[in-house]
Amino acid sequence: MKKYLCEFLGTCVLVLFGCGVAVATGADVVATALAFGLSIVAVAYTIGGVSGCHVNPAVSFAMWIDKRMSTKDFILYVVAQVLGALAGAILLYLILSNVDYELSTSALGSNAYGDLTGSNITMLGALVTEIILTFVFVLTVLGVTKEKKHENVAPIVIGLSLVLVHLFGIILTGTSVNPARSLAPAIVACIENGTQYLEQVWVFIVGPLVGAAFASLAIFFINLEDHEEVKPEPKKEVKKEEKKVVIPEVISGDEIEVEDEDKNTTTKKTTKKTTPKSPAKRGPKPNSAKKPKTTKSEKKN
Repeated sequence: MKKYLCEFLGTCVLVLFGCGVAVATGADVVATALAFGLSIVAVAYTIGGVSGCHVNPAVSFAMWIDKRMSTKDFILYVVAQVLGALAGAILLYLILSNVDYELSTSALGSNAYGDLTGSNITMLGALVTEIILTFVFVLTVLGVTKEKKHENVAPIVIGLSLVLVHLFGIILTGTSVNPARSLAPAIVACIENGTQYLEQVWVFIVGPLVGAAFASLAIFFINLEDHEEVKPEPKKEVKKEEKKVVIPEVISGDEIEVEDEDKNTTTKKTTKKTTPKSPAKRGPKPNSAKKPKTTKSEKKN
């Protein structure tokens, strides 16, 4: 449950401060880009160890495709992110409704295309832009979070990549790369601006999801390992060299040579002549011979 609450809180902070700076500065490119990027850095170091700090349905979608999270977690993450984004947009509306800002011109930082933007970008142009921007951002997220050794620098890298895509996309579409970030302001903006932003929000939902899918596919091929079967070479049997010691049948007192094959040296040894003892023949003992018995007939004679 903690990880879902963390996703709710993180997305709320992202929308509140990112969209808030966009409205407060009149969509200043550098200020808005830094606001979104620094928001990611701040929440990533806070909740990253609990939920991974996705705070973006597109990121969760890519993680699900890459089999880094279950279907249940993916669904609950998205629900928590959308609710968190709504909470952030509502808080922003409550703040701005008490200051001298024209909500009809700011629209809480909603994304749009056509006449609702200064660039007058077409629907197709906005869709392609969001696919490309999300692809770059999500590809960075997937790549830097692949190994644990990058976990200390991952929030900074992700935050800077979000700054990068915002620097390019703010003038064009306002930069979404996050369906929850686009949906929540469009819903709350209906209070003052009607449904015109809500009618265009589908582009900023489909575009990021398609870009995230392409990013997960790209990271799959980047990390793809060759699975060619390589047959191991048979191990060569190493025969142990046996020491050969030649012992002649008859050993005299002369010197004999013994070859040591390991050291390739010849040593001389002097042997003593030995004569094997022959086993003693057993015979009758001289004193143990018994005298023959005399019979009665011999005594009479």
